[in-house]
Amino acid sequence: MEPEPQGNDGMTDSIALNATHQAKPLTESMLVRIILVAVTLGFIGLMIVLPLAVVFTEALRQGVDVYRAAIVEPDAMAAIKLTLLTAAVSVPLNLVFGVTASWAIAKYEFPGKHLLITFIDLPFSVSPVISGLIYVLLFGSHSILGQWLDSQGIQILFAVPGIVLATIFVTFPFVARELIPLMQEQGIEEEEAAILLGASGWQTFRYVTLPNIKWALLYGVLLCNARAMGEFGAVSVVSGHIRGLTNTIPLHVEILYNEYNFTAAFAVASLLTVLALVTLLLKEWLERRYNRRSAAL
Repeated sequence: MEPEPQGNDGMTDSIALNATHQAKPLTESMLVRIILVAVTLGFIGLMIVLPLAVVFTEALRQGVDVYRAAIVEPDAMAAIKLTLLTAAVSVPLNLVFGVTASWAIAKYEFPGKHLLITFIDLPFSVSPVISGLIYVLLFGSHSILGQWLDSQGIQILFAVPGIVLATIFVTFPFVARELIPLMQEQGIEEEEAAILLGASGWQTFRYVTLPNIKWALLYGVLLCNARAMGEFGAVSVVSGHIRGLTNTIPLHVEILYNEYNFTAAFAVASLLTVLALVTLLLKEWLERRYNRRSAAL
């Protein structure tokens, strides 16, 4: 008896079996997985966990009283207040800029749009020290603008305005860069529908656009605030390092360390470490809320 020729069903089953076999995901051996996990955890422990442990260990080495004294010392308090003031000014300004720039880029077409995006990314590619030097050249006593400001009694460099300007420069991409891709993906259909139904521009933004971008907006503000408080390079160039007047927390830590006052230096540095940890926790929380919202939609 001759074998019965295979029909289309048999051929289909064979193709499906081969496709299933080819699509089977590759799995590494247990040894490889253990090595990969061990290397990852070892790197994290060496580069992140160990430095964090050292900061708090050194800060508390001489006891809680010494730690508290280093924090409430007048120069330290002045650095903390200046850091908070700088963040309180630069973050809201970057918030306004980020929202308006993202709205313009995502919702409209205009000449120079790609150039604007390039300018927004510029602080990511320029060294903070170079950006601080730019402000020194712009507002210094040897420039025309600097001489005019001096004649008007306005001091930018080695004062709070210079610190705020330098901080704004290095932090202004964060909000915009979080919002631009999201707003481009969302399109303009919902805003157009709201306007056709009689909503004003402000009502459209408040009730349509803002709810759609609020988690990405908070995420960008969070990153902007963390960078503003921890900025060192640009602020170091324009501040003048005037103790008790123009030193932010990172600059005050540098001065204490250079004076071999290690306990006080680590105590003040622990404030920035706590800020970093809180930032990471808030970042994780915002990402989970955003992912839940995306899954619900």
